[in-house]
Amino acid sequence: MAKATRSTASAARVVQLRKGTTLEMVRLACPDAHQAGLISESFGLPLLDSDGIRDLHERLLIETADAMKEGISDRAMQIHLQRIVGAYVGSAHGAGQFYSRAVTEARDLTAKLANDIRDEDLDGPVGFQSSAQRKREFAADMGLQSHALRMAAEGAVTAYEQIVGERWKPFERQVENPGATVDRKAADLQMAALG
Repeated sequence: MAKATRSTASAARVVQLRKGTTLEMVRLACPDAHQAGLISESFGLPLLDSDGIRDLHERLLIETADAMKEGISDRAMQIHLQRIVGAYVGSAHGAGQFYSRAVTEARDLTAKLANDIRDEDLDGPVGFQSSAQRKREFAADMGLQSHALRMAAEGAVTAYEQIVGERWKPFERQVENPGATVDRKAADLQMAALG
């Protein structure tokens, strides 16, 4: 009976990390101040005070940390702020993704309206909006919401850097079930290929 030998390379355990959401991902998904201004003007929505939102959230975290600094160690403060900032960034990213889907739906429905042969997408009776108009207005609302959350996240990240003294980066935790990662990796690669 032959003994199976293991090489040291195959015996070494590879620790996989679950990637967190970065501020750069938020910036790609959510409108910037210029685009939010265009949305507000085009749809008759209120202009947001982008700088005010960002500055308020920055001050909020700095004042919170100042109030807690006597009762919490530096490392505990860093961990606490890591989680808080991660929540802000995650919330903004989720809103940005939702906004992107709303824009896609609005574009698709508006493009269908450009086809003169279709009857089901024509404007409704006088005084009622078309479904494409409602989708565009919904997308505009989601754009302003995601922009406001982006500004809050940017303020939180700036505060983290001032309080902790280093740049914020998302927490990357180990994958709990490394055996199931092959399917997840394949799915991630496939979704990345789709854009």
